[in-house]
Amino acid sequence: MQRYQSYALGKWFDGEGTETNLFNAITGEKIGEASSIGLDYAAMLEYGRKTGGHALRKMTFQERGRMLKALALHLMTKKERYYEVSSWTGATRIDSWIDIEGGIGNLFANASLRRQFPDLPYYVDGVAAPLSKNGSFIGHHIMVPREGVVIHINAFNFPIWGMLEKIAVNFMAGVSAIVKPSGVTCYLTEVMVHDIIESKILPEGALQLVCGSARGILDSVSSEDMVTFTGSASTGLLLKSSPQIVQNNVMFNLEADSLNATILGEKAVPGTEEFNLFIKEAAKEITVKAGQKCTAVRRIIVPENLTDEVEKAIAARLATTIIGNPSMEGVRMGALATRGQVESVRASVEQLAKSQKIVFGSLDDFEVVGADKNKGAFFSPILFSNNDPFNNTDVHEIEAFGPVATVMPYKTLDEAIELAKMGKGSLVSSIVTPDDQEAMEYVIGAASMHGRILVLNKDCAKESTGHGSPMPLLTHGGPGRAGGGEEMGGKRGVLHYLQRTAIQGHPTTITRITQQFQVGAKMPEANPHVFRQHFEELVVGETVFTHKHTVTDADIVNFANVSGDNFYAHMDATSLEGTIFERRVAHGYFILSKAAGLFVDPKKGPVLLNYGLEDARFTKPVYPGATIGVRFTVKEKVDQEKKSEDDIAKGIVKFLVDVYDETGETVAMATILTMVRKLDQN
Repeated sequence: MQRYQSYALGKWFDGEGTETNLFNAITGEKIGEASSIGLDYAAMLEYGRKTGGHALRKMTFQERGRMLKALALHLMTKKERYYEVSSWTGATRIDSWIDIEGGIGNLFANASLRRQFPDLPYYVDGVAAPLSKNGSFIGHHIMVPREGVVIHINAFNFPIWGMLEKIAVNFMAGVSAIVKPSGVTCYLTEVMVHDIIESKILPEGALQLVCGSARGILDSVSSEDMVTFTGSASTGLLLKSSPQIVQNNVMFNLEADSLNATILGEKAVPGTEEFNLFIKEAAKEITVKAGQKCTAVRRIIVPENLTDEVEKAIAARLATTIIGNPSMEGVRMGALATRGQVESVRASVEQLAKSQKIVFGSLDDFEVVGADKNKGAFFSPILFSNNDPFNNTDVHEIEAFGPVATVMPYKTLDEAIELAKMGKGSLVSSIVTPDDQEAMEYVIGAASMHGRILVLNKDCAKESTGHGSPMPLLTHGGPGRAGGGEEMGGKRGVLHYLQRTAIQGHPTTITRITQQFQVGAKMPEANPHVFRQHFEELVVGETVFTHKHTVTDADIVNFANVSGDNFYAHMDATSLEGTIFERRVAHGYFILSKAAGLFVDPKKGPVLLNYGLEDARFTKPVYPGATIGVRFTVKEKVDQEKKSEDDIAKGIVKFLVDVYDETGETVAMATILTMVRKLDQN
C-alpha cells in the first residue's frame, strides 16, 4: 500500500501507524495511507526559521523572483503526472487545469512582481517624511521579511493551487513555509512536493510538508510565526482562537468558504448576450469542481419577473451535464472528494429543502457514467428556488459545499444588494449587466461585504476568467463570514509577510539604509562622470554637477517652433494678466530637455539608453535671464537578469534630475530610467 509521506527537517518521513486512509473519489478504492504521528513540530518550526528562512532572507527580491520562475518552468514539465493523480480526487481535466496550471500560474505571476521591488532583501516603502525645519532629520519606512515560519493549513478542494498560491507569495517575501494540505487529498500535494524538493531550486528548509492530521501543529508557534487557514468558518475560528495563537499574538489569516452571490442585472433581459452569459456562468459555477470551490456561486439573484425563465434555462444546461468518471468521453462533472463529503453536502441539502424547493436534481435519482455511484463520491447538481429570500433565510446561513445553488428574486437593485449582503461577508460576487450605471451602483453598494466583484458583460466575456477564478495579482479574501483575511493580492500579498518599520535619521544615513538617494543627503561628486561608469561601479548618492545655462527668449521661441507648443504663457506676454506668471515663461519640457543636454556625457559608454521618465515636477517658473544647472544623482540601482545567452548583461539605474536656478532653488525635478551595461560586457 502506497505510503504518502511528510517532508520535515530535510528528509522524508513516513509517520507512525495509519492516521489517514486515502481513497479514489471515482472508484472508492483505497489508494494509500498517511500519518503525521511522530513529527516534531517545534523542531520543524525552528528548522524553517533558522535554515530555510535564513537562506531566503539573504536573497534579494530579484533572486527570489527568478527562483519562482525557475520552479514554475520545472513543474510545467511534470504536469501530466499531476493530471493523472488529480483525477483520483474526482476532478475532470478542466477542474484539474484550474488546480494544476492555475497553481503554477501563481508562481509565474509572483515571479513577475520582482520588477516592482528593489534589488535588495528588503523593501523601501513610500517616500521620506521631513521631520525637521532644515532637513537634517527625516523619517522613512522599510519592510523586512518576518523571521518566523508561515504555516499554511489548506482545504481539500485544491491540493495544488491551494499550496502554490500561498507559498509563491511568502517565498517572494523571503519567508519559509510548512504546508499542511487536507488529509483526504494530500496525496496530490505530496507528489508535487517530491518534485519540488528533488529539483533543489528552493533553499533547504524553505518548504516542509505535513501529510496527516497535524494535531498539535500550532502548539509551538511563536510571535514571529504566521498561520493561514482555508476552509470552513467554524474550523477557522476554532484555530484562530487557540491559546498559542492568542497569547503570542500570532498573525492569522483566515479565508473561509462563503455564500457567494451572482446577480442578473435588470437590463440583462432574455435575448441579450448578457442574459445568455449569466445562464452559462451560473451553470458552470455549479458543475466545475463539482461545486467544491470556496468561490462558487451559492445564491443566484435575479429580477422577480425572470425567476421562472432563469430556473428553466439553468436547469436545461444542468440536464446536459454528464456525471461520471472523468476519463470517459463526454463526462463534464466528476465526483466530490470523498464519501464523507457526499454525506455532508446531502445533510445541508436536506436542511435547505425545508425552506425552499428543488427545481432540478435529485439526491438519489441520477445517472453516473463509467463508475458506480454507490462506491464513488458522486452527487447530482441541485438547483433550488426560494421565492421569499428575506424570510426564508436558511439560504443565507447554510452552505452545501457541492454542486448546489439557489435562485431567488429581487424587486429593485437595492434589494439585490441587500440579498447579496445577507451572506454576511463573501469572497466574491458578480453582476452580469450591459448597463455600466447599474454595474456601478451594485459595486459601490455591495463592495463593503465582498472581497472581489466581477462585472461581466459582452465586451469582456471573451477574456473574462469568470466569477469563481481569483487572480494572483488581485487580493483574494473577504470580510465577515469569509474570514476577514486577504491572500495573494500581487504586491499587496507579498507585503503581508513583511514587517514595516519606521526609520529616522540624517538623509545620508537613510540613503545608506534604503539604498535610495534621499534629498538632503551628502552628494559626493562622481569621478568619472556617471555615464562613464558601469552598473557595478555606480554608487547611490554620487552626483554630477553640470555646467550652467542662461535661458533666453530665443530658447523659448526655438523650443515652441520645434515642439509645436505655443501655449500663451510661453508665447504671448500680453495675455498673462490674472495668471501666476510675471512674464513669458520657459516651457517645463524645455527645462528638462536642456537639463539632459547639460547632464549627458555624449561619448559612447556603458549607458545603453534612457527609456523612461518618472515623477516629473516643475516647481518654480523659469523666466528669460534665469541661469539653470543640474545636480544629477544616482538615485537607485536594480539588477536585471539576462533574457538569453546573447542578451547584454545590464542593470536598471534611476537618476535624480534636480534642476536649480541661480538662487539655488529647485525649478524642476524628475527621475530618469536608464539601462547600464555591466562590467563583463565591455
